[in-house]
Amino acid sequence: MATLEIHDLHVSVEAENGAREILKGVDLTVKQGETHAIMGPNGSGKSTLAYSLAGHPKYTITGGTVTLDGEDVLEMSVDERARAGVFLAMQYPVEVPGVSVSNFLRTSATAIRGEAPKLRTWVKEVKSAMEQLQMDPAFAERNVNEGFSGGEKKRHEILQLELLKPKIAILDETDSGLDVDALRIVSEGVNRVRETGEVGTLLITHYTRILRYIKPDFVHVFANGRIAESGGAELADVLEAEGYDKYVKGGATA
Repeated sequence: MATLEIHDLHVSVEAENGAREILKGVDLTVKQGETHAIMGPNGSGKSTLAYSLAGHPKYTITGGTVTLDGEDVLEMSVDERARAGVFLAMQYPVEVPGVSVSNFLRTSATAIRGEAPKLRTWVKEVKSAMEQLQMDPAFAERNVNEGFSGGEKKRHEILQLELLKPKIAILDETDSGLDVDALRIVSEGVNRVRETGEVGTLLITHYTRILRYIKPDFVHVFANGRIAESGGAELADVLEAEGYDKYVKGGATA
């Protein structure tokens, strides 16, 4: 069973006045087949956790450990983390001019699988996944995220998730900028992956609306760079009703 273990993680970022600590000791275990929702106010450290796990160079790990199946994730390069099974769906996916979606997806699958997928089988895989996400087949020939709407970018992220089949999927505010229909379609894609039981999901969000479609096993409240409280899916209902004030205690500092 694939397991991501985060222990006492401390992360800093360079600011005008020197290094500023964002994460102040995060402990979290995500197992294959589980869905964990990370909720909290702006600036609490949620996205910092996501990008630190993926290896973004902006963030400096100053303490703690992260392991995936016992292997030290923090010692891996970004591409090694992806090959090991860590997937990040970004809040703001970047444009890649000159690279088509079809080439990007097949190159990514080749890197993850260690060999190029057989073309005929691969075309069927991609076509089926795109149909389920209600994506026009012509989408595959467009440049990655270039000129995409917010909804198209997020569908493309979930298309990657479905095709690459990671061990741990980190979804950073996948619901941001989506209308009701796009939210439903994207959520259905996430649920298809979850239903395989082969992926551990870390779902980062401000709001409970996506949790009406994707039911978490655990909910964690992030505040001031730490997990302030953990519970079951019912904790999200409490947050919807009461907000984050009692956790922030005078304002988030992270």
